Amino acid sequence: MTESKPIIMDLIAEGDELDRLLRDLDDAGWRTPTPAPGWTVAHQVAHLAATFRMAALAVAAPDRFTAMTAQLGPNFTANVDHALAEFVAEPPAALFSRWRAERARTEQALASVSADLIVPWLVRPLPASVLAAAGMMELFGHGQDIADALGHQRRYTDRIGHLVAFGVRTWDFGYATHGLTVPAEPMHFALRAPSGTLWEFGPADAQQRVSGPAADFCLLVTRRRHRDDLALRAEGDEADRWLSIAQAYRGPAGEGRRPGQFATAAEPVR
Repeated sequence: MTESKPIIMDLIAEGDELDRLLRDLDDAGWRTPTPAPGWTVAHQVAHLAATFRMAALAVAAPDRFTAMTAQLGPNFTANVDHALAEFVAEPPAALFSRWRAERARTEQALASVSADLIVPWLVRPLPASVLAAAGMMELFGHGQDIADALGHQRRYTDRIGHLVAFGVRTWDFGYATHGLTVPAEPMHFALRAPSGTLWEFGPADAQQRVSGPAADFCLLVTRRRHRDDLALRAEGDEADRWLSIAQAYRGPAGEGRRPGQFATAAEPVR
């Protein structure tokens, strides 16, 4: 068993959760609008399929991945639209099959390499285990949009710990997106897992601190809930500002979500 297996098993489990939500949808269900303006359930799945296809290529054929990304233009939104176009054009059954095939290729590719193998990616090269965590982030964010569109109440396990660690690792992304200077002062994160375990990151004596439920942290950094609807607490002016700009992905922040747009947040599994 390679070092990357534990996170791969969780990545597979998260993908299976999404598959269970999608497998019985009729064509009308696939056309359901999601909270992302202009995107239906089919758009969300198409984006995941396109992203996982790139991830499999990055691990299994890094030279081909590098050549492919060298052809991308400077317009981030146009690149995203181009990547998902061929998938979203498929009828629902074919799209679902292609999504399953792309995630299987990615899971197999990641499981076949060491967790610390450095692979190319869109922003910068990163360890295979971190790429898997990025996959967890994609599944979480787009899965949340799909769940919200279908009126499904998600319940989380401690598998979200991979996304929490990824969100802390990429805590500076929001500053870059908004053209802000990343502060030199460190930040401490104390986040309560669905099981009740406390996950802590950063210097224990940091003056800038963020605390609260780990599921809420994940909803924040994927921008699937407005900070006002989350039970996250900031101590320090910079920590408070960070709650308004946090995101765990590069590129435009998007519209995010409005305060009060959703009645309830995710339920933990204890």
